[in-house]
Amino acid sequence: MVGMGGILGALIIGGLAGWVASMIMKTDGSMGILMNIIVGIVGAILGNLLLPVFGIDGTTGFSLWSFVVALIGAMLLLFIVKMFTGRRTA
Repeated sequence: MVGMGGILGALIIGGLAGWVASMIMKTDGSMGILMNIIVGIVGAILGNLLLPVFGIDGTTGFSLWSFVVALIGAMLLLFIVKMFTGRRTA
C-alpha cells in the first residue's frame, strides 16, 4: 500500500520530470500542469520498465536518480507521441 507521502512524492517528481521533459522536447506550450504530471509519472513507469533491459535495478523513493529515470522516460514518451502524431517543433 502506497502512503500519502509516496503519492505526493510521485506527483512532485512526475510533475517536475514531465515539465522539464516537455521543455527539452519543445512541447511545453501545448501541455498544462496536469498533462506534465501525467507524462512524468508514465515516463517514470516506462523508465523503470526499461532499466532491467540494461541490467540496472529500478528506482524507489524520492531521489535524484528517480527524477533522472522519470525525465528520460518522459522524454522517450514525448518522442514517441511526436512520432505518431506528426508534430513538428518550431
